[in-house]
Amino acid sequence: MPPITPDDLRADTDFIDRLTQLRRDIHAHPETAFEEVRTSDIVATRLEAMGIEIHRGLGGTGVVGTLRGKRPGQRAIALRADMDALFITEETGKPYASTVPGKMHACGHDGHTTMLLGAAEKLAADPDFAGTVQFIFQPAEEGLGGARVMIEDGLFDLFPVDAVYGVHNAPKEPLGQVQTRVGPYMCAGDTWEVIFEGTGGHGAMPHNATDPTIPAAQFIASLAQIISRKVPSNDPAVVSVGHIGAGDYNSPNIIPSRVVVRGTARSYRPEVRDILEQSIGAFAEGCAQPHGVSARLIYTRRYPPLVNAAEEVARAVQAAGATVGADLVDAEAPLVGGSEDFSFMLEKVPGAYVMIGNGDGPDAAFVHTPRFDFNDDLIPIGVAYWMNVVAAELSA
Repeated sequence: MPPITPDDLRADTDFIDRLTQLRRDIHAHPETAFEEVRTSDIVATRLEAMGIEIHRGLGGTGVVGTLRGKRPGQRAIALRADMDALFITEETGKPYASTVPGKMHACGHDGHTTMLLGAAEKLAADPDFAGTVQFIFQPAEEGLGGARVMIEDGLFDLFPVDAVYGVHNAPKEPLGQVQTRVGPYMCAGDTWEVIFEGTGGHGAMPHNATDPTIPAAQFIASLAQIISRKVPSNDPAVVSVGHIGAGDYNSPNIIPSRVVVRGTARSYRPEVRDILEQSIGAFAEGCAQPHGVSARLIYTRRYPPLVNAAEEVARAVQAAGATVGADLVDAEAPLVGGSEDFSFMLEKVPGAYVMIGNGDGPDAAFVHTPRFDFNDDLIPIGVAYWMNVVAAELSA
């Protein structure tokens, strides 16, 4: 199977036009986590039309397509795309903008789905490889862990693979620039909540109250010390406060009985994740006890760190180089502070996750913002990359 370049695909103008129309149709009809009914119907219908075996229902709306090469081979790989949108009101002004109030494709999953469908179409037309490709179209990446749910529903029991690969667009990065790294690449993303409870009381007579606002304030001010004094200095980690709730705006003379502080914790190693959870609870309790109030920690481990395997990164870099040229491939990219539920798949199967530049022009916007739009010029690059991953993995 020879390498495929984006220019090879651009030469097929009908193919690229159809994919562009498809991407924009999906963009106009965004569906959020576990509600991707229309999108999964489109995916399943198109895969079936290509002659690819499909399985539906994993994770509710997930779709898996199975394509076997025409040459003998026992190795199997999986290629994954996410399908869900976000609860954001679109402000792009594009003619294909979201038709669903309060929802939009603000992270490019419309493009991810389109690129994988394009690769499936080309590979199905000429499956010149040895082994099996599983095309995984996953729901609910945004916050609800659709990858984890698909795995719990039996994804890798029904479709065992030797390696799994994922792609995400890289906002505001040069078009086609590929970024990845061996080992931890994206962080664990956890949510924590500390509830401080006292009696509350009259603001004019604080000596008659147990006041949870003082220990809550001390706790917030002390959080930075977890990073500087508890986490090893060579381990990146973040603890941030995102919400503080207490009392009533209309009652400034009342000391509240309850203060809720919520935030996020980010880390790249399991050991550091443990330190953050233990320390947040200990710091909260240490601030609360002298004031006679209670502190209760609720720590929710959401997505684990995303950890790439060396062998699969080497193949991904090989495929990327064949796609865009070695000069546009960074195999030692910086750590990414976001989280991604593809990490659950990488806990089960070795693999590699790459980011491909979505373009850095004057209209480029960051993901999860109302003005973000997937760049259609990335479609042939993504399709070619997927095809070259298959060539790198299943050529023998």
